[in-house]
Amino acid sequence: MPITSKQRAQLRGLAMGEDTIIQIGKGGITDSVVESVSAALKARELVKGKVLENSMLTAREACDALSAACKADQVQVIGTKFVLFKRNPNDPKIELVKDKKK
Repeated sequence: MPITSKQRAQLRGLAMGEDTIIQIGKGGITDSVVESVSAALKARELVKGKVLENSMLTAREACDALSAACKADQVQVIGTKFVLFKRNPNDPKIELVKDKKK
C-alpha cells in the first residue's frame, strides 16, 4: 500500500534527524549496495542516502533504482540526497499517521 502525502510529510520530518548511511559512488548500484540498503530498511525502516559527485547517477535515478530493487517507498529527493521507507511487517518501528476518512 503506497504512503499518503500526510505520511510522506511525517517521514520527511523524521528523516531530517537521521544520518546519511548510504553512499552511492562511481561503482553505482551493485548487489552489495542493494543488500545493505535492504538490511538497513529492515532494521530502521527509514534510510537516508547520498549520491557522491563521482557517481554517474543522479539522486533521482539512484532513488528510483533502489526503491524498485528493495520494494521501498520513495519519500524525498533533494539535491544529492534521497530518503527511502519500507515498513517492517514483523517489528514496525515508525507509527504512521492515519488519514481521516470523510
